[in-house]
Amino acid sequence: MARDKFHYEFRHALESEGWTVTDDPLYLKIGKILVHIDLGAERLIAAERQGEKIAIEIKTFGNASFITALYEAVGKYIVYRKALELLQPERSLYLAIPVDTYLEFHKETVVKDVFEEQVFKIVLYDPDTEKIVSWIK
Repeated sequence: MARDKFHYEFRHALESEGWTVTDDPLYLKIGKILVHIDLGAERLIAAERQGEKIAIEIKTFGNASFITALYEAVGKYIVYRKALELLQPERSLYLAIPVDTYLEFHKETVVKDVFEEQVFKIVLYDPDTEKIVSWIK
């Protein structure tokens, strides 16, 4: 299975923030359909003795065409979010995007509107420093 260009850099950034990667990838089977989300992770919240669970689809938007990469990211996000609602409703889905790509394109009307209408949860990361920059919920 092919991994996104910055898969390992993002995984390292996530683990550096105290997350435990539980699935790499996270497989979900809905009827005859098998989907895989790049990562499943959780973080224990000590005071409550409960954990926060997330699933993350990592995108680099490294295709020659940004709009083609956007189609793929949006489509996957919508399908994966529905799969999680059905099978693992306790898990929140995030789309991981390199911070430079986000800063370049997030103000474009179509990108902004799609992300807002679909209520995307986004995590921005810097692949060079292997750090998470921001969580956008």
